[in-house]
Amino acid sequence: MFAFLQMNEVLVIGIVVLLLFGGSKIPQLMRGLGRGMGEFQKGIEEGKRALEKAKIETMAAGAEDEKPGEEPKPQEN
Repeated sequence: MFAFLQMNEVLVIGIVVLLLFGGSKIPQLMRGLGRGMGEFQKGIEEGKRALEKAKIETMAAGAEDEKPGEEPKPQEN
């Protein structure tokens, strides 16, 4: 995450955050940030599952349309 920042820059940012929010607020801020990241990851996983389900349903519907012995119909875009 901090690949583009050097150590002294990270230290300056940390000191500024400490001065702005105080020592007691930082754990609350980090907790909220962690929860937000968790919700974001859940949303991404849910979206992946929905896309995979739609893909499987589309493939199943396409297989039902074909009859044995016939060539598959070209898909219309």
